[in-house]
Amino acid sequence: MLTELTEYLIKSIVKNPDMVSVKQLGDDEDIITIQVLVSNEDMGAVIGKNGAVAKAIRTIVQASSYMNNLPKVKIDIDSF
Repeated sequence: MLTELTEYLIKSIVKNPDMVSVKQLGDDEDIITIQVLVSNEDMGAVIGKNGAVAKAIRTIVQASSYMNNLPKVKIDIDSF
């Protein structure tokens, strides 16, 4: 559920949505780690000025997690 939400948000703002990869890593009960990979040219759009877009995405996903009584979420954003 959180992975799908993250993928939807990321694909909505990038130029190359086909180049986006979103995976949930590990099975820790205290924290959910979501790995996001985007193309180099989309990295600026995903991070935003001073990290504002990335922070907003993390806030939305964390709020969804909280509302559904799920563990905390950590989102790692990287490019390839």
